Amino acid sequence: MAREAYTYTQDRQINVVFSQDAKEEAGQLSLQEKLDHPSMENVEKVLDDLVGLDEVKRMVRELYAWLYVRRKRQAADLSVGRQSFHMLFKGNPGTGKTTVARMLSGLFRDMEILPKGQMIEAERADLVGEYIGQTAQKTRDLVKKALGGVLFIDEAYALARGGEKDFGREAIDTLVKQMEDHHTEFILILAGYSDEMDEFLEMNPGLASRFPMIFSFPDFSSTELLDIAGQMMDSRQYRMTSEAKKRLARHLQQKLAFSEPHFSNGRYVRNLVEKTIRRQAVRLVRERRFDRESLLTIRSCDLAVPERQNSGAANDGVTGGF
Repeated sequence: MAREAYTYTQDRQINVVFSQDAKEEAGQLSLQEKLDHPSMENVEKVLDDLVGLDEVKRMVRELYAWLYVRRKRQAADLSVGRQSFHMLFKGNPGTGKTTVARMLSGLFRDMEILPKGQMIEAERADLVGEYIGQTAQKTRDLVKKALGGVLFIDEAYALARGGEKDFGREAIDTLVKQMEDHHTEFILILAGYSDEMDEFLEMNPGLASRFPMIFSFPDFSSTELLDIAGQMMDSRQYRMTSEAKKRLARHLQQKLAFSEPHFSNGRYVRNLVEKTIRRQAVRLVRERRFDRESLLTIRSCDLAVPERQNSGAANDGVTGGF
């Protein structure tokens, strides 16, 4: 069932729903149809590799279908209107926001919405200067660099922090003007924590209405985090024993039960996997075991997790040393 964050309203978000089952309508194409839709084939490959994010995947498929029909209308000399594609991504770290943004930049290029499709990643320091006059110029230069593609600003709410005299507000005002001056020349994606992004939108009266598409990225469940860990292990050509999987599953369940509000999700798992691989290397050197099976195998003792989870929130730095 769709979360409230994904419902569409007439004044804020664009309704591109074609049926009750958008996945069936826009996502499950036959092989021949995929050959005729190279953009959709590329998108599906990325979506299939993403763990969870069912609502985000549904919205991406709807967006593709909408863009495809838009091209067909243009070919038939039908009106498509002047459309803004600026977006807001709301969610905790490590929930796939950057990955989806990169995928969409390629989609907009393939669908000829953007001529280049490059994605420029930025944060507060890339827009805000130290002295009067620097911020507006830095922001304009960044937008100029992004023309023809996507400008992705993570932790965008940081621009609104620092008080009335902070230069971050100047960056916001400059962005709003650039969005108007270069309406169809680039796509701006602002990302950050959900609550902080809502507060950020209130800082400029013209900001909220300029983002017709809002994507919410929920935290992963412990089962999804375990799947992500498995994908990371597979991509590095490692495999966990059944005991290691069980221990990791217990740890992730406990971690979520006592996690802090802004748990880092996939980033936490990536840090854990990388530290686990280093611990395995130390064990193999100590045991002098370098046969193929040993090199592939992650044992329970290799996992960079504590023996027993405390009742308090664990540090995201991943406990369990060498």
